[in-house]
This record gives sequence, C-alpha cells and structure tokens, in this order.
Amino acid sequence: MIRHIVRKEFTDVVRDGRFRWCSVLVGSLLLISLGHGWVQARNAQQEHAAAQATAREHWETQGEKNPHSAAHYGIYAFKPRLALSFVDEGVDPYTGTSVWLEAHRQNDFLLRPAQDATAAQRIGALTAAQVLQHLVPLLIILLTFGALASERERGTLRQLLATGIGRRELAAGKALGISGALALLLVPAALVGAAALVVASPGPAASPLARGTVLAGVYLGYFTAFLALSLAVSAWARSARTALVILLAVWVVNGLVAPRVAVDLSKWLHPTPSAFEFARTVQSEMSTGVADISPPDRDASTQRLLAEYGVERVEDLPINAVGVYLQESEEFGNRIFDRNYGALWDTFERQGVVHEMLAVAAPLLAVRTLSMGLAGTDVEQHRHFATAAETYRRDLMRQMNGDMTENSLTGDFSYAAGAELWESVPPLQYAAPTLGWVLGNRILSLLVLGAWLAGAILAAVARVRRAEVG
Repeated sequence: MIRHIVRKEFTDVVRDGRFRWCSVLVGSLLLISLGHGWVQARNAQQEHAAAQATAREHWETQGEKNPHSAAHYGIYAFKPRLALSFVDEGVDPYTGTSVWLEAHRQNDFLLRPAQDATAAQRIGALTAAQVLQHLVPLLIILLTFGALASERERGTLRQLLATGIGRRELAAGKALGISGALALLLVPAALVGAAALVVASPGPAASPLARGTVLAGVYLGYFTAFLALSLAVSAWARSARTALVILLAVWVVNGLVAPRVAVDLSKWLHPTPSAFEFARTVQSEMSTGVADISPPDRDASTQRLLAEYGVERVEDLPINAVGVYLQESEEFGNRIFDRNYGALWDTFERQGVVHEMLAVAAPLLAVRTLSMGLAGTDVEQHRHFATAAETYRRDLMRQMNGDMTENSLTGDFSYAAGAELWESVPPLQYAAPTLGWVLGNRILSLLVLGAWLAGAILAAVARVRRAEVG
C-alpha cells in the first residue's frame, strides 16, 4: 500500500507545473553556482601556485645582501584552496588568502574580494551552499505544505483512512514520494559536484571524498528535517493556506532573520576592535611593551653577551651582537603578536559559538558552520593556516638573524649573504586539518542539527497521529 502512495505522490508532484518550474529554476541556479564555484576555485588554485612560484623565485634570486635586509625583503604565503571550497566560499572573501611575511611584523591577510565589492555584488555572489541552505528548503515547503492539509480540505483524507491505510503509512508514503521528486533535482547536482570534486585538485586536505560524503549527509539531514517539519505543520494546520503561511514564516526566520540576529548578538556579546584600533594597540605595545613584556635593551643585551663570553670589548665577541639583539627584538614582537592576535582569534571563535548555540532556533546556522568547516573555509581553518604561516615567518627570521649572528663579526650591516642562504630556506609546506579535527570543532553544530532532525521527525509522527480528518 505504501508503494502505491509513494507512486501516486511522486507522479502528482512531477506532473505539477509548479514543481517543474521551481525545480528548473533551483536546479539551474544550483548547477550554475557549482560550475562557477569550481571554475573560480580552479583559477584561484592556479593563480596561487603561479604567484607562490614567482614569490619563491624572487626570494632565491634577490642577490647578495645582509640577511636581516632579506628578512625585511620577505616573501608571500598563499592559503591553498581545498577541494570542497567551490561549494562554500565561507569566510575566505572576507579574511583574504595571502599574507606578506617580513621581519618585525605580523601582517594582515590580503586578496579579500569582499573588501572591493559593493553590497549588491556581495548579495549577488550566489554559491552552491546558499542555494542548498535557502532555496531547497523553500522548494520542500512549497511541495509539502498541502500534503495532508489539502487532503483534509478536499475531504479525501477521511476516504483514504477509511480504506484501511494507517496515518503513519500515508504520511510516510507522501514523504517518500516528495523525496523521490526532490531526488530528480538533487541527485544530478550531487553527481556533478562529485565529478567536480574528483576532477579538481584535492589540495592539501586529507580525504576530500570523505569530507564530501559527510557534507552530503549534513545537507540530507537538513532537508529531511525540513520535510518532516513541513509534514507536521501540514497535519496540524486546518487549511493548506495556514500551513503555507506558517512554513514561510519558519523559512524567513531560519534563512533571513536568524543569521542577522546571530551576527549582531555575537558582536554585542564579544565585541572586536576596529582594524585601526587593533593596529594602534599593537604599535603602542611594540613601542613601550606591557606589564609583563618589556622591549629588549640593546646595551643590556651587549653587556650580557660580554659577560657570557668573558670578554670586555664587543670586537672580541665570537658572534655579532647586533644579530643577537635583532632576534631578541623579534622574540619580543612575537610575544606582543601572540597576545593581541591570540585574543582576537579567540574572540572570533567565541562569536562562532554564539552562532552555533543560536542554531537551536534556526538549523541553517548549524548547517552553515558545518558546511564551511567541511569546505575548509571557516574561521578555525583560516586561523590554522595563519598560525602555520606565522610559524614559518618566525623560523625564517630566526634563520636570517642566526646567519648574521654567526657569520658577521663586524658589528654592522656590511656583511652580505648570497643565493646559498636563500635557497637553504625551505618553502612553506602546509598540512590542512584532518576530517576528525574539523568535526571535533563542530560537535555542537552536529548535536543541534541532530536534535532538529530528531525533533522534526517526532513532531511529524505526533501530529500525524492526532491529525483531524475533517
């Protein structure tokens, strides 16, 4: 009997002109956004690889100069695009993907498209994730709001139940029939996405197919929750019109109101300084230090070295005192950077927790954080790369100052190193976080999404059992 209900519901939905037009529209937007995202990600990978090779070539061919001057000459580091980034750009357009590594400074990231885009351009930048998070739930609502409410209005619900069909069987058959119709839209898109994932360069992410599988499961759970919720409302509402109004209100809160509230509330609870205020604070602390971090004193550093090596004149030191002082200055700056940037990153992550907690009221917030995490474009993975780039910068500065300390005894900057030193510096090798690391950061979102799924199914079962027949 369920098989007949599924077949009838599937046929009715597919024959409905509204479904055909909506599915063509949503499907076209989904496929276009997938294709555009893949091309954009592929181009970004190629551009980053070319820019990284050029930056490396410039570093190795910079000619003879003092190592500390080479440290100021610096080098660029580029954040790699992971395999699933074509599905969800996440925070990358806002945080940037490249950073200039130089002495005495921890620079902000560059190449931030959102910085140069107008508000209209940012709104119009449709991604596959946005289609899946906003438009597919709307399509589910339009297909499901009348599943039981319309049967009740037409008087056919009583007739169906009089034939011996159970309420649960009827609801399950309708849900499966609608799911089959949705599969005509989503399965081809999933196959296109999987093909793009296989063709695309996997980058440094471990198990991109595993990430893709988990991402598909997340969206499947999200869609199932909306389908169950829609059936519950359709079973409870006295008319199809009432069911539609209620479900559209849910969609508006979930997709439009809750994200805006989450942003404003997280900023209010955990405010961050403006870029100007942050830079001014760092500059001030670099000049004067703070309570437990004092700037290095060159004379004190020299006297310590004289005592350590048992000599009375700087000229008698077996190392370059200036190189030692420069490295001490680097270490001091590193402590200031860790203090300020660490607090800033922690604030961003606390804001993210607020978003995850508010997912109790809107499942889109949980799905969005999971989607960005699996695509490698969330704040935590941006911080992961920024930390790796900063560690590389510090190792580079330590090597440059160390070479000056060991090989220059003149006490000034007349010493010059050559290509041998530049080539001895290894390129930045970045290892992206594993899938387990990503999911470990998203336990709260997984729990909330799971609660939404379970709650929606239980609500559907309860409302269908109590549904009025006329």
